[in-house]
Amino acid sequence: MRDIPVGNGSLLVTFDEKYQIRDIYFPHVGQENHTKGFPFRFGIWKDGRFSWVFSEDWERNLSYLPDTLVTDVRLKNETLRLEIFCNDTVVSDKNVFLRRIRIINTDAKESDIRIFLHHDFRILETKIGDCAFFDPETFSIVHYKKNRYFLIKTKPDFGGFAIGRKAFRNMEGTWRDAEDGYLHQNAIAEGSIDSTIQVNLSSSAEVYYWICAGKSLSEVQDLNEFVEAEKPENLIERNRIFWMNWLSEADTNFADLPEEIIKLYKRSLLLIRTQIDNGGAILAANDSDVSDRATDHYSYLWTRDGAFVAYALDLAGYPSLTRKFFEFCAKIVHPNGYFLQRYNPDGSVASSWHPLWDVYLKKTLAPIQEDETALVVWALWKHYEKYRDVEFVHPLYEPLIKRCADFMAGFRLEEMKLPKSSWNLWEDRRGIHTFTVSSVIGALKAAANFARIFGEMARAEQYDKTAEEFTEGLLEHLYCRKRGRFLRSLETYDDKNFTPDGTVDSSLCGLFYFGVLTPQDERIKRTVKAIEEKLCIRTSIGGVARYENDEYMRVSKEVVGNAWILCTLWLADYYIISAEKLENLKSAIEILNWVAKYALPSGVLSEQIDPLSGKQLSVSPLTWSHSSFVATVQHYLKKFHELNAHKNTFKTVEG
Repeated sequence: MRDIPVGNGSLLVTFDEKYQIRDIYFPHVGQENHTKGFPFRFGIWKDGRFSWVFSEDWERNLSYLPDTLVTDVRLKNETLRLEIFCNDTVVSDKNVFLRRIRIINTDAKESDIRIFLHHDFRILETKIGDCAFFDPETFSIVHYKKNRYFLIKTKPDFGGFAIGRKAFRNMEGTWRDAEDGYLHQNAIAEGSIDSTIQVNLSSSAEVYYWICAGKSLSEVQDLNEFVEAEKPENLIERNRIFWMNWLSEADTNFADLPEEIIKLYKRSLLLIRTQIDNGGAILAANDSDVSDRATDHYSYLWTRDGAFVAYALDLAGYPSLTRKFFEFCAKIVHPNGYFLQRYNPDGSVASSWHPLWDVYLKKTLAPIQEDETALVVWALWKHYEKYRDVEFVHPLYEPLIKRCADFMAGFRLEEMKLPKSSWNLWEDRRGIHTFTVSSVIGALKAAANFARIFGEMARAEQYDKTAEEFTEGLLEHLYCRKRGRFLRSLETYDDKNFTPDGTVDSSLCGLFYFGVLTPQDERIKRTVKAIEEKLCIRTSIGGVARYENDEYMRVSKEVVGNAWILCTLWLADYYIISAEKLENLKSAIEILNWVAKYALPSGVLSEQIDPLSGKQLSVSPLTWSHSSFVATVQHYLKKFHELNAHKNTFKTVEG
């Protein structure tokens, strides 16, 4: 879990729940991770006693200063009689991580206090071939490998340092050297190495600590010169003001929303920003702990997740971020007109488990989740609907919109009037999925709208006709009259033989989300009722499961599955879109309050909630969870203002 990430779009620093730096990504958000998840330790020595702040001796409160990406961390140790207040941030326009450490000694007498800050770099994601040295020119420690440099310095200057071997034979690292309160100075080391610095204080004091990231020694030295000239205390304050102004760019009338929901909405926007690379990639999550159980991570762009995040940011009023995303998508789209499973932050194709070859049928497969292609086009239309910037969209029409729409219109089973099979949005089965078909219908309607804008009427008619045919096929083959609701999918491995899958799946909400059917349609009502009956978790925790008997990280066989934050919010979206009176919005407010209740104290949302304990599960922060919260709040506010205006109009007419 990552409780308090801070970043600027090219340098991202994440912390675990024990206030240890665990990930340092540079020069892209999500790429490369120069710690590989190994902790940077923070220790205190006072009058002969030593303690690392990750130990149970410490009370820890990890949060942020209001409306900023500056942390507000409070540490307390009763044994040492110390309180520590820390503020961490990454400078908005420079690749510098900054920390202010304010130590309060609650002893009446003067004390000898020493701060120890440890660095376990694995530059370029390996411990092999690193080097660190003391740089007398800047009075700093520099870690480097190839063209990646990290300069570490403090104010006041550190009074001791150690550089040495770690994770090699019986050598644990220089952090062990700190535990007696003294560091045995060594000016350089290479290979698998770490470093620790020591700042000597007398009683209560304030210390500034920073790490400059760059691609050359001269670059990090220049960044260090910048910090010293501008003064770290001023930079932290400037950053606080910057993020408050960033958040106020899109002022929102929050109507009757409770304060906790407003607070989480703002925090979600800030956290989303930490997960977006300046080049346009929107990362799913940057929490390296997942690699321990999956031998891979979430630091990828899934264009589906990215499209949902872009949609939420557009609703919230941040088009500059989403435009970079759409331009990024135009660069990485496959020549055949679809997106592959996922991409690295620099646009290169990432690892995948979608095969190109069926070893049993001996035929080629499309290694895709078609909804990932559809949702980019759908989200781009939503962007255009709001901002009406034809000059922005025009360069994307040929390489992105037409290319994807032509693929979707041609990727079909003629007789069934349905798209061919692909992987589903949960990435765990192939088939023809209701969610995927719904997203394709929404995307083709969007593409038709774009075609009309650019004067291609025949093409627009073709896209509209295909969307209508897919709607016919959806209603004929994926609606189950016997059950009185929609199927999750038609399972197929050859696009010839089909097995209906009646599993209740929260993704069936895509039917109304993408405008295939109205929420007033009885088929939608019955489908949502099945979601309520089968997927709402009947424990004191509550929430909505992803689908029936979801085994992914499942906590208990006695419960239908873990609560997924985004799936729970989809149900809130239904209550909002179907509301006819203000009173009908209460159910949506209850769900928004539920999300706020189970967020971490910092406001971070993970992927799932334990249905028995209420603890967060899987990666955090999950960008899609935060964007779903933002989108649902925006849906709520739009509907509230519409219903309120209608109510006031009715009163005026009646009067």
